[in-house]
Amino acid sequence: LQTVTPASVFQFSIRQRLAERLSGVPGQEAEAEDSEDAEGGVGGEVCFEEREAYEVRDYARNNEHGDQLAETEQMEGERVVGRRVNLAIYSEEKWQIEEVELEMYKDKLETPSTRNAVPEERVMAFIYSDSILWHEGEDLMHSKLHIPHQENPTSPFLTPYAARLLWNAPLLALGTLDDIGRPWTTLLGGKAGFARPLGQSTIGIRALVDSMYDPVIRCLLGSKDEGDWVDREPKPRPFAALSIDLATRSRVKLAGQMVAGALDKQGGDDIKEEDARATEAQMVFKVERSLGNCPKYLNKKQIIPSIPDPAMLSSTLPLPDEATALLANADLFFITSSYSEMSIGTNIRGGPSGFVRILQNDCRGTVLIYPEYSGNRLYQTLGNLAMNPQAGVVIPDFASGTVLYITGTTDVVIGKEAAALLPRSNLAVKVHVQEARLVRKALAFRGQAGEPSPYNPPIRFLATELGAGTDAQTVNDRVTYARLVKKEILTPSIGRFRFNVSDPEVAGRWKPGQYVALAFEDELGAGYSHMRDDDPLSLNDDLTRTFTVSSSLRGNLPKDEFEITIRNVGKVTNFLFRQDVRAGLEIPLKGFAGTFAVEQRDGEMIPVVAGGIGITPLLAQLPDLDLRRIKLFWSFNAKDIGLAIDTFERFPQLRGSALLYVSSEADAAARGQEVGMLEQYGAQTFQRRMVRSDVQGQQGLSATWYICAGKALRQALLSWLSDKHVIFEDFNY
Repeated sequence: LQTVTPASVFQFSIRQRLAERLSGVPGQEAEAEDSEDAEGGVGGEVCFEEREAYEVRDYARNNEHGDQLAETEQMEGERVVGRRVNLAIYSEEKWQIEEVELEMYKDKLETPSTRNAVPEERVMAFIYSDSILWHEGEDLMHSKLHIPHQENPTSPFLTPYAARLLWNAPLLALGTLDDIGRPWTTLLGGKAGFARPLGQSTIGIRALVDSMYDPVIRCLLGSKDEGDWVDREPKPRPFAALSIDLATRSRVKLAGQMVAGALDKQGGDDIKEEDARATEAQMVFKVERSLGNCPKYLNKKQIIPSIPDPAMLSSTLPLPDEATALLANADLFFITSSYSEMSIGTNIRGGPSGFVRILQNDCRGTVLIYPEYSGNRLYQTLGNLAMNPQAGVVIPDFASGTVLYITGTTDVVIGKEAAALLPRSNLAVKVHVQEARLVRKALAFRGQAGEPSPYNPPIRFLATELGAGTDAQTVNDRVTYARLVKKEILTPSIGRFRFNVSDPEVAGRWKPGQYVALAFEDELGAGYSHMRDDDPLSLNDDLTRTFTVSSSLRGNLPKDEFEITIRNVGKVTNFLFRQDVRAGLEIPLKGFAGTFAVEQRDGEMIPVVAGGIGITPLLAQLPDLDLRRIKLFWSFNAKDIGLAIDTFERFPQLRGSALLYVSSEADAAARGQEVGMLEQYGAQTFQRRMVRSDVQGQQGLSATWYICAGKALRQALLSWLSDKHVIFEDFNY
């Protein structure tokens, strides 16, 4: 229940139904207005007549509605908000609730001071709207994901915030249903102001559009001739929209019904003659719901108007190469879903470029998948999909103006099912594409890329893309633990940690070259947060970390123990470095997975390239290899010399086949002293970084090269060894 702000002046426009109820005589609204006897109402002390003005006195608290009124008074006498509300009226010695239409004006209106009104101390008006309840699909998702109860924050009208953002935003994603109930989405825009409020929760759009291939424009305006007005009153058409300004990362959801619209194929007055081929659409919508959303996962873009020149590139499946390339570069898309024929919603999904992955794209079908990142936990889109799996998606290319329209069905996958498809994901959505249209230059704008969202997590690749077989997160349903039993600090930033497995049978036996997945959520988790600007990446961090097992199966360790050799680079590794072994730290062990095995054939000299801590996958395999037929190229910083010394002491046979590239920021004298320590072990050492000539043109080596290095060195090696077969461990995972 919200009270009206103090000293605000309103016009209460009472419709015939209310007038009839107060007069007691059906159809006597006009007569009641002219009758002096009507002033008393039906035995009451006040009569609310058509267009009669009343001043609401200081009975209200400072609240959100009052703030909104202060904003609307900026607009010169224009009716800026209209909505049907319930008004508490004192009549016949009691308060009655009547439905009225509220219209707010800037101008001061006549007050009831000259009328026989209720004494001021007895006049009080309450404006409230029935809250929008969650539907069963949203309740289902809340239950499945164990979300605490919360009220639905959606407003049943166009809020002043939504109206202001609509006016200032250069983009509007627009969704609707076609004649057979399938959702579609498009993206309109170009210049701020093309969409604006018209009053009474009504908005208007005037924009250049693709009237030939845009499925939403075709659904809303059909194939009407130029200037023909489409009236949707007899047969309402639902709409949903997302007004968005990517430059400020502001967005608001809208939904309701289309009222009317028309196409003008000659463009408007501001369209140049040479651009007369552009089609302008004018549409009017009634807004019945609005909700502001947070800025997470929105990558900044500066929008520049452009003239559409649409051409169909493809309308068949599977998706052509141009469409898959667009998906690989896309860092956002818009999705429309529906709960019922007249209740739909449109929203955005964003992330790093390529966060949408292609599960399948062949003659058997096209299936996309994307992760659902941590959000506001309303789950309105997923709630719709739980009841009606159909969805419409639009993926824009801001650089070229090409756009991919998709409609199809969805599967919402949760927990282990999601992790099995998209490792490190607890929630994901599969989209089974039923129809797709790829249209060149269909957009009325272009976008210049700006700052990516600080909340974007790393890309989550498909399990099949990782090439690691079964993911470690999904190996076991039973819980087992790894207990820290030993810690050795090899350099200021590198250490070796030994763990004992509580139940080796459940954990399974690892293989050389595999990694172990350890879950630190219980130790380091901070619980749910909607926003966390001080540490944005933590919102989607499950605190599960994968570390390459650096111990050998043929070593001196018991069968229920393993070791990892890691660098202190983040929250989890820093936590391990600070641990006292005597504390008996136990971490849930999710499993072992991955394959990075060096294979030796008779007579072959196998080249292996390692960068810094990237030597660890090789360490677990050295006891099983003929080290006389291994050529090691190892590049590292002088600060990591302790790791190199430890390696040569444990595997002395490796010294004669290793080439070491040591870089350092120290002066020449200090660097020479550091390198001298390594030369005592007989290793050939170079005081510089690795370069192209170090690996190209090597004689007597196998055509298959193994690389264990970070992204920068790996990319350089892949270009240097383009004529070789390269097998590498991807540490980005």
